[in-house]
Amino acid sequence: MRRLVIIEFLTVDGVMQGLGSPEEDTDGGFAHGGWGAPYAAAVHEAVAADGFGRTTGYLLGRRTYEKMAAYWPQAPADDPMARHLNETPKHVATRTLTDLGWEGAHVLDGELEAAVPRLKTAGDGDLAVLGSGDLAHQLMVRGLVDELRLFVHPVLLGTGKRLFRELPVPRPLRLTACSTTSLGTLALSYDVLGPGTATPS
Repeated sequence: MRRLVIIEFLTVDGVMQGLGSPEEDTDGGFAHGGWGAPYAAAVHEAVAADGFGRTTGYLLGRRTYEKMAAYWPQAPADDPMARHLNETPKHVATRTLTDLGWEGAHVLDGELEAAVPRLKTAGDGDLAVLGSGDLAHQLMVRGLVDELRLFVHPVLLGTGKRLFRELPVPRPLRLTACSTTSLGTLALSYDVLGPGTATPS
């Protein structure tokens, strides 16, 4: 059975908006797009040991899918990230898109509560959520997330969309891995525990 893993790049104050480029996401007048670029070169230090081997599928929100589909199919074939994204099944949570275009991409069949457990039972490894903040929040609210992998960059923005929002009940976490890149990014992995699970005092 697959684990659903949310993978996110954040600031210390929890902002995930507009990581890659100035025009990526300007909702709310966000003016700090591209804030993650100075740290990108060192992120591979934290993920090189695992690579993409555990990920056997991706689950994406519509906006994230559209941005990725506009770039990765045309990326250089020798780019390991491009190769894995292009060859691995991608499931898109959308009510508006029908013709996805990107090879291996499929519209998620049904509502999250039923569709995601079906995907999790359809193989081994990890089902990875990249970006997709609204989708990530909905998955957390529904208790469908097994693991968080957070790359926390050493910067404060003070404004922008946060990954973590209101939850119906607290969700305790168990730290399973922690490392630091040469540029100061923290790579943190947490198991998401069930509500009410005892945590260390």
